[in-house]
Amino acid sequence: MKRIAASFFLFAACVAQAAPTRIDAEYQVSKAGLVIGRIVESYERNANAYVIRSTTSSEGPLKLFLDDSIVLSSEGRVGPNGLEPAVFEQKRAGNNSRDVHATFDWKSGVMRSQFRGESKDVELPPGTQDRISIMYQFMNVAPKGETFEVPMSNGRKVERYTYQRTGEATVKTPAGDFETVHYERVVREGETRAEVWLAKDRFNFPVRVVFEDAKGLRLEQSLIALKAR
Repeated sequence: MKRIAASFFLFAACVAQAAPTRIDAEYQVSKAGLVIGRIVESYERNANAYVIRSTTSSEGPLKLFLDDSIVLSSEGRVGPNGLEPAVFEQKRAGNNSRDVHATFDWKSGVMRSQFRGESKDVELPPGTQDRISIMYQFMNVAPKGETFEVPMSNGRKVERYTYQRTGEATVKTPAGDFETVHYERVVREGETRAEVWLAKDRFNFPVRVVFEDAKGLRLEQSLIALKAR
């Protein structure tokens, strides 16, 4: 594997289009072609501050026996290197035992995580993104080169993700057809595979995302609607 020359946030801060200050997006989530969920997201930037909220709800056959929702939220600032999370939260309507609250102390280089009544400090590498901010980072700092690395946090720990560009493709979604750049996570055994397709004429916004865990569970996220200003 190629050696990573620099972290994600040392890339040139260039984007195909000026990043919008407000985005409302919807995705459908499917498994083996069957729609099982819907994601409703909002992103808002006010000067140098941002807020993101993402709600995933059960839909279709899944809702008949598991009517649940998960809310992810991220807020922080927008700096020269893009999004810098300050607070990340995960809340689940049907099971709050897995709720997570994390704060990012960039001066100290520490993420403080609260989970199941316990608190711990985790090393915070420069450029770390949380589970939802990463989806909106691409429009602020576009990937440059064939491979890039980004530290990722789920609010409990921080892991380094390496992505490799695998080409370009026309992606068909319920929201329309998009010319995209395709990136795939470089994984070791036991790690979750991830793929993302970024729309070249929609400020590098993710229009399709695929996750597959080590047990073979594969979920696809496809864009339904997108409004930006």
